[in-house]
Amino acid sequence: MNKKHFKPFLLGLVGGSLAVLAMALFSTSVSAAKWLEADYVGNHCQGKIEYRLKDTTRVDCLTNTHAIEYDFAHKWAEAIGQALHYAAMTGKKPGIVLIVDPTVRGTRYLARLKSALDSIPCVKIDLWLIESRI
Repeated sequence: MNKKHFKPFLLGLVGGSLAVLAMALFSTSVSAAKWLEADYVGNHCQGKIEYRLKDTTRVDCLTNTHAIEYDFAHKWAEAIGQALHYAAMTGKKPGIVLIVDPTVRGTRYLARLKSALDSIPCVKIDLWLIESRI
């Protein structure tokens, strides 16, 4: 996949507040084939991909500042645990890239994730959203 055809749709979540960072994910020149999680990681990660930790788990994307878990929206709860584990193992900030279907079905998972993070103010996980390929 060619990275130059993408403009990531990202939202930052810091301490429960959302801020729009950019808009639009796709260029019309990109095919509509469904992507796997690894495709999103490969096209958006600005760090080390599949970084292996001492306990043999793998961080999807390890940057200078974050240990980031990429996951589809329906796996939002699992993403929280993985991001926190990777952060503890690396000493980096926890981050989640949630791959969200733009329909109502997809956004309900985002609402659940936001509610969970807002309910525990001492847990700070940075969140970025990518609109899923349909």
